[in-house]
Amino acid sequence: MPDAMTTDLYEVTMALSYVEEGLTAPATFSLFVRDLPPERGFLVAAGLGSVLDHLAGFRVGRADTEAYATALHRPPGDLEPLLGLEFTGEVRAVPEGRTVLAGEPLLEVTAPLPEAQLVETCLLNLVSHQTLVASKAARPVLAADGREVVDFSLRRTQGIDAGMQAARLGALVGFTATSNVAAAAAYGLTATGTMAHSYIEAFPDEESAFRAFARTHPGPVTFLVDTYDTGRGVATAARVMRDLGLGPGCAVRLDSGDLGALARRTRRALDDAGLPEVGIVASGGLDEYRVADLVASGAPVDVFAVGTRVGVSADAPYLDSAYKLVAYDGRPVMKLSSAKATAPGAKQVFRTADHTDVIALRDEEPPHGSRPVLGTVMAGGRRTGGTEPLARAHERFTADLASLPAAARRIRDPQPPRPRFSAPLRRLTKDVRRRIERENLAPLG
Repeated sequence: MPDAMTTDLYEVTMALSYVEEGLTAPATFSLFVRDLPPERGFLVAAGLGSVLDHLAGFRVGRADTEAYATALHRPPGDLEPLLGLEFTGEVRAVPEGRTVLAGEPLLEVTAPLPEAQLVETCLLNLVSHQTLVASKAARPVLAADGREVVDFSLRRTQGIDAGMQAARLGALVGFTATSNVAAAAAYGLTATGTMAHSYIEAFPDEESAFRAFARTHPGPVTFLVDTYDTGRGVATAARVMRDLGLGPGCAVRLDSGDLGALARRTRRALDDAGLPEVGIVASGGLDEYRVADLVASGAPVDVFAVGTRVGVSADAPYLDSAYKLVAYDGRPVMKLSSAKATAPGAKQVFRTADHTDVIALRDEEPPHGSRPVLGTVMAGGRRTGGTEPLARAHERFTADLASLPAAARRIRDPQPPRPRFSAPLRRLTKDVRRRIERENLAPLG
């Protein structure tokens, strides 16, 4: 878990200046995604637990101020004003698993300005990465159309922590298992795995490898059948399974080539061998597009094992996320920069059953038939509730997914719903813009 030293340097310089200038009144920052990545009809909120863990343990210690001073080439005593700073504020957030759209706050932090500023970097990192991966992982689940999807991403994610998160986030959106043993143990997931081509190559022939594997693992087994020749591999696997009385729960894995055609031939061969209950696992560079194509072609694949392209969100490797000040000391503020303007004031999102969203001011009454999306999850620097079970986030995701318009759920060319601003938020935005222009953009001279 990151600590107070894990931050961008300018967060330190700003926080120090705030303390020294007496700017310690409550500030509200909003964390949101400006625009959805291409080929995304929605995002899946994730990372909240990591955020709360970080904030609950946040404290600037002596080692932190010394590191700050070293980075700034200043005497350690100059950074003493930050020593002992802790997070004492409030967090309102979208719960994990909830679908969100561009411009909607994933969370809002209200705390004394130096505290709220100094935690920015970690909050953006924790929320952005996990929301990105959860949103990507949701797509092969959609594409699989009810067939199982499992996580094989650990070996190529950008770091071990990222691999742990990928396994957890896959489970959040409906993956049924992971190859990551540590993640299975940590999060109560089902571990799954087959064998590598190297295992087959280590034996004199495929049959020896399959029989040895079955002796070591007497439960349901999955044989990798395309090390040499897929047709012969399937026939050998079928013979071994019949000889050993293997059947329900067992499978063969296809990892290369024309997976659709190979799956059809494999299904016929298994059926002809009297093994209709033996399944087919497909792997090898799969993502939602290839899964969708395989399903559309009628390929008889029972389980899709997705790895690299999903675990690293290969087609959209980052979110255009931001953490912006929207109010300070009771004064709504906003940014007017071209293409990066922000809306002022603490906010709420109201959602109807058909997923029509209104971005509103925090204290507005909900429109008829809608419900608020953000809730208070931390007050006074402490969690307001316990750690939520992963299964609850999955239930939330499943319900939200069902309420999204069909166009937003499309794998290719999705059309995300467009949230709208409430009338009070539009009026406030107009008023604040006028005030800023009057106070800051008057002609010089």
